[in-house]
Amino acid sequence: MLALLFVAAVSAAQAIHPERWPQVTRVVPRDPQIEKAVDDLLSKMTVEEKVAQVIQPSIASVTPADVKAYHFGSVLNGGGGWPGDVRKASPKDWLAKADEFYTASMDTSDGKQAIPIIWGSDAVHGHSNIVGATLFPHNIGLGATRDYDLIRRIGEITATEMSVTGIDWSFSPVVAVARDDRWGRTYETYSEDPEIVRHAAEKFIEGLQGAPGSAVFLGRGKVIATAKHFIGDGGTVAGKDQGDNVTSEYELRDIHGRGYLGAMQQGVQSVMISQSAWHGREMHGHRALITDVLKGRLGFDGFIIGDWNGHGQVARCSNKSCPDAFNAGVDMFMVPDDWKALYENTLAQVRAGEISSERLNDAVRRILRVKMRAGLWSAGKPSQRPLGGHLESLGSVEHREIARQAVRESIVLLKNNGALLPIRPQQSVLVAGDGADNIGKQCGGWTLTWQGDGNTNADFPGGTSIWAGIRSAVEAAGGRATLSVDGSFTDKPDVAIVVFGENPYAEWEGDLKNIVYEDDKHLTILRKLKDAGVPVVSLFLSGRPLWVNPFLNASDAFVAAWLPGTEGEGIADVLLRVPDGNVRNDFRGKLSFSWPKLPTQTVLNREDADYVPLFPLGFGLTYKNRRELPSLPVDTSGVKEIRENTIFVAGHAEPWKLHVDERLMSQDEAGGRRILRWPGGERREISLSGTQPVDLTTKTKEGWSLAVDVMVEKRPTLPVALSMGEGTVDITPRLRSIPVGEWRTMRIPLRCFAAAGADMSRIDTPFRFSTAGELELRFADIELTPMKTQPACPPVIK
Repeated sequence: MLALLFVAAVSAAQAIHPERWPQVTRVVPRDPQIEKAVDDLLSKMTVEEKVAQVIQPSIASVTPADVKAYHFGSVLNGGGGWPGDVRKASPKDWLAKADEFYTASMDTSDGKQAIPIIWGSDAVHGHSNIVGATLFPHNIGLGATRDYDLIRRIGEITATEMSVTGIDWSFSPVVAVARDDRWGRTYETYSEDPEIVRHAAEKFIEGLQGAPGSAVFLGRGKVIATAKHFIGDGGTVAGKDQGDNVTSEYELRDIHGRGYLGAMQQGVQSVMISQSAWHGREMHGHRALITDVLKGRLGFDGFIIGDWNGHGQVARCSNKSCPDAFNAGVDMFMVPDDWKALYENTLAQVRAGEISSERLNDAVRRILRVKMRAGLWSAGKPSQRPLGGHLESLGSVEHREIARQAVRESIVLLKNNGALLPIRPQQSVLVAGDGADNIGKQCGGWTLTWQGDGNTNADFPGGTSIWAGIRSAVEAAGGRATLSVDGSFTDKPDVAIVVFGENPYAEWEGDLKNIVYEDDKHLTILRKLKDAGVPVVSLFLSGRPLWVNPFLNASDAFVAAWLPGTEGEGIADVLLRVPDGNVRNDFRGKLSFSWPKLPTQTVLNREDADYVPLFPLGFGLTYKNRRELPSLPVDTSGVKEIRENTIFVAGHAEPWKLHVDERLMSQDEAGGRRILRWPGGERREISLSGTQPVDLTTKTKEGWSLAVDVMVEKRPTLPVALSMGEGTVDITPRLRSIPVGEWRTMRIPLRCFAAAGADMSRIDTPFRFSTAGELELRFADIELTPMKTQPACPPVIK
């Protein structure tokens, strides 16, 4: 059976029923003194000052002088954004820049109010933009620990290290529940199990902010936490980042909403909105979910921040103007570059009544409330705060030991045939693979740069590679450790440890078409070592479970090491015995995600009706519960069908090249849903082409179709042509019949293109779409699919 990448039924826009969501009582009661102070300040602020509070530019495009002039409420650094655009900016540079922004925000020489700015940063596995910080395993590994007190401690350390550099707001934790492992952000989530996500999120938020009601809540060394991304980003169709979630409202609530319930009960002060959609409606413009559910039923009285230009994805919006997102309940725009235009347009919209003064006051009140709860007025400049500039706390020995513990507890033993592990360190140990001495690879994405690429070991002072940890332990016991990246050796070792896996990625750059891990180089290394009679341990670095049956077969022992962070020596703590032969640390990690048995199991969750994993959620061997893993099947024919029949999915078009008239691209959304606007007046087109023609003769005879997922936002005013090769048909009636704002799959039999003159044996342009009229729509996936019935063909266009 053909395995399709787009398997969910395309559904109509769905209504939200707020009464179905739980009513949550706030755990952080409103302080009458704070509320009065907020009201007093609001009464003194001009409309210009209020609008400035809801704008958050990036430090890459805004200066302290701009902050002084406009009195913005916040700034951010994105992944790969540094003070002065210096990648290796020192902690002192970060602190100095924080002081500059704070001082600018408190300047009253122009008669404006002194309102402290807050600086937000993606500290998703430690203070990960800073050279020298302690970096922990990504959330997928923390979920495997099931050690929620450890997760709370990691939150505390992250808050401490952020405070050292003067940053007071963390864009974490991710509380998404990943349901399709093709998603490029799977590693940022704790588990496929919403309860694990809820417990982990609660504890991490407590670590960042302090327990609500306690004396330390938002006090010394604490930062504002952010639950993100509201809501459903882990459940998009085909695992597309910034894609469309078409689950029911009950699933949205009970699966994807579980982490937010935990966040509310820990008093989280900020929520970030998702760049995904629910049933075709962009989350940034979804008033029912943001205002009626989150602010209403869930009782959230902190403030809501948009994601990176997410407001620009809302229909009729752009990065420079979006009253609809603000009216839907977004309190602060994250607008990295276009801040000036957005400020001016928002100001004009308030003055024109398009945004009411009540809505603006509500947003500003929420922002001021959180700032006052965090004590920012009395805290002074970041460098004058209790931990400001205390560099001894950044990457301290104590912090690194906690990170090392997290590594030990997060790694999961999947195979240990012949009880190869734990290894006696007195032996000759060969360490191979490109991940062995590569701290950047073991840290993954969101590490110093957005994608986590371009890093060397020198960028992690105080950190330890996996190889360094193994070498230290082996040599201390009198053994011999040898690093050979390609696995070659002169003297046959007693055992080999091969470290390999995914290279760093972040967000949609990590989206996959399938879950098959392909790596001929390292599979060859494993097989050569096995053929030479060397026992082999595989350490697999990855941000998600992947189909690795050939690698499991070629290994005597196999460890899912996830993305362990800077403290690679935690691996050696578990793999190696102590010199006297005793076990130092047994494996504790249990899978936080189900591991696929078949290469087509892209969606594999415990409650699925056809749940047949290779290793179930919660699986993890120890040295005591031994079991032999037999040889596994390695057939990938189903995946081959997926590749051959996919033309365009998740923003990827390989081997085809996407051509878009740039005048159509008022918005180009990452994740594959492209908003196209034809203004009319002349013919403009979007097309896919390739250098190697494909033969579709057989599929044409077998009754296959070209399937296009499309949402019409404005119906065509003139004929619309769809072409494959030289065959062109008129699809205008079909587009006009699609309800506006709803996703539909439009299927055109291949025989129709053949009848229109296409040579189906040599198709080098499988898709060309054009019109000279006005039209607005979005595309998702374009595929070849079989059809049981053959509808009539659209009219031919000569």
